[in-house]
Formats: sequence, structure tokens, C-alpha cells
Amino acid sequence: MVSKTNFFNKILLRYFFLVLILFVIDRITKFLIIQKFLTEKNQEIVINNFVNFVLVWNQGVGFGLFPIESFKVYTIISVLIFLVNIWLIIWFFKSNKLSEKLFIAIILGGSLGNLVDRIYYRSVPDFIDLHYGNFHWFTFNFADISITIGILGLLLSEFIKKNEKN
Repeated sequence: MVSKTNFFNKILLRYFFLVLILFVIDRITKFLIIQKFLTEKNQEIVINNFVNFVLVWNQGVGFGLFPIESFKVYTIISVLIFLVNIWLIIWFFKSNKLSEKLFIAIILGGSLGNLVDRIYYRSVPDFIDLHYGNFHWFTFNFADISITIGILGLLLSEFIKKNEKN
């Protein structure tokens, strides 16, 4: 018979590996894109009619929103992002819901990747450019995808929970 502690530890280990896998995928994709753009001096890599890769250094909050010019403001925002990561880790360990833990782990996998960029590069490399004709969505990266999926998952699970109560 498996004890609750062993079961809990196995679940934690799986979520830790999920965070690690998402973090590593983010790091690898950013490394490859940065190397490609630095060595070939490309301005754009066309994938198809809807997706391009372009290297954009984002000093803003997310998806290039609210660009920050001041180092002082950038540092304050970066510290706040660091504190949000700490809060997510605390929330993860306090949560009793496996689905909530899953979505928090997905958010952390991406958020930690972007935080490392903020510290190392003082900017976050974004490179996925979705577009239709002349309309371009915000340029983003793999970490942003993880963060978005995690947030949408948390919102959806909360919405479902509220509907079940009604």
C-alpha cells in the first residue's frame, strides 16, 4: 500500500519535472533563436503565411506591453516579478487541488524562464510573430505560451468549479 506521503512526494516530483522541462524548452528555444539571429544577421525567418520568427528584446511587462525605459522602473518591475514567482511557489505548496498545482507549475516553468532573461539580459527575447496579412499579434516566446496556458487553465478550472456549485 502506498502511503499518502509517498503519493504526495511523487506528485511533487512530477510537477517539479514539469517546471524543469518547460524551463529547459524555453531556454533552448531562446538560445537557438538568439544564435541564429546573431550568426546570420537575419531580420526575419518566415515559417509560413501566419508565423514568422523575429528577434525582439522585450523590456516591458509581457508580450511587449508597457515598454520600460528607466533602469529603476525596470528593476522594480523585475523585483515584483520575482516576488510573484515566490508567491506562486507558496500557493503551489498550500494548494490541495492537483489541477491547481498543475497550472501553477506550468506558469512557473515559463515565468522562471523569463525571469532568468530579465536578470541575465536585462530584457526578454521574444521571437514568435503570429500574423494575418498586415495584422501582427504581440511577439512572444515559449515561456509566454506556458504562462498563458497556466493562467487560462486556472481561470477555466475556477469557472467550472463555480458552475458546479450553481
